[in-house]
Amino acid sequence: MLDREGFRPNVGIILVNSRNEVFWGKRIREHSWQFPQGGINRGETPEQAMYRELHEEVGLLPEHVQIIGRTRDWLRYEVPTHWVRREWRTTYRGQKQIWFLLRMVGRDTDVCLRATEKPEFDAWRWSSYWIPLDAVIDFKRGVYEAALSELARLIFTSPEEHMRLWAKTFGLRE
Repeated sequence: MLDREGFRPNVGIILVNSRNEVFWGKRIREHSWQFPQGGINRGETPEQAMYRELHEEVGLLPEHVQIIGRTRDWLRYEVPTHWVRREWRTTYRGQKQIWFLLRMVGRDTDVCLRATEKPEFDAWRWSSYWIPLDAVIDFKRGVYEAALSELARLIFTSPEEHMRLWAKTFGLRE
């Protein structure tokens, strides 16, 4: 399901633990890492899609997480043409996403990457909040930065704490 501009409605999930580290998943049989994400099915709300994707990709149920917030608007990225299936190249431009920030209230042992028959990830880890900006594929970086920046205010107690973590992550002086 594409919108008029060729973007597929999608949800992105930033899952944080009690130390405000983010869940970072390694795509199956690839050396690329990303946040859980996936399409919104016809008739589904973004929140319903988020819970479905959370279970499909990470094996977590609603009782394992608490919703802290979500982005106000859709965030978009275009997918380079060579990544798009040949039959979609004339209509598909990329993804438009609503991002959810979730707090893990379950245990690490609740994570199950094999919860469904078609797993997305084959490994995972907790990473410093800003690390994904340095590690995600280039064409998604702008959306990741926008989502992380907008939602950071919901978990960091002050702008100073937020900037200290940013500086520490990227080896900058405070």
